[in-house]
Amino acid sequence: MSHFIVLEGLDGSGKGTQTKLLCDKLKNCGKKVRMIDFPDYSSDGCTLVKMYLDGRLGKNPDDTNAYAASMFFAADRYVSFVTSWKNDYESDDTYIIANRYTTANAYHQISKLPEEEWDAFLAWLWDFEFDRLGLPRPDRVILLDMPESVSTAMVKHRSEETGQKIDIHEADEDYLIRCRKAAGYVAEKCGWTVIRCAEEGATALRSREDIADEIYREFAKFNI
Repeated sequence: MSHFIVLEGLDGSGKGTQTKLLCDKLKNCGKKVRMIDFPDYSSDGCTLVKMYLDGRLGKNPDDTNAYAASMFFAADRYVSFVTSWKNDYESDDTYIIANRYTTANAYHQISKLPEEEWDAFLAWLWDFEFDRLGLPRPDRVILLDMPESVSTAMVKHRSEETGQKIDIHEADEDYLIRCRKAAGYVAEKCGWTVIRCAEEGATALRSREDIADEIYREFAKFNI
């Protein structure tokens, strides 16, 4: 049976880099590894996600309600699973390592709702994606936590370095503050592993090697 691990975190937290480093480490240990990324911008299944993040459905994240936005991202994951990595997931001893997943919908979208509605939304989300759509449940989730100020600075730096457009999530610092609070809530409720990538008040991340070493130490505790 495959093993399915997800890395989560605010925009700019280094999820893509850390996902690749974890995959490389597992490959060097002789493991069969498949890395997946969400959103899958190369897929037709991502069309609605791109419209949403580009601001074509509203200039602010809250312009699209939590349930509608969740369905956009769920469609992207469903298309990706069925057309790309289902066979790997169903194979023996493959390590599926995801840079974001259904778990990203959890904290990004509950941040749009009153706190008294958070648990009901999470119940709906898990049922919709895992039970109704039949998407795989991850075995473990690792959350890369960092202050919103560092997230904003990292996103700005990445945009300046690569020319990559800043989306409506990344551009809204108040939204990122709400997302971080929501992520902490979901992580505690669901038993996610939390890695602190920067101290409160810091202006930069810990080194990527230091973070990667901690991620692998935590991964080794999963016994999978």
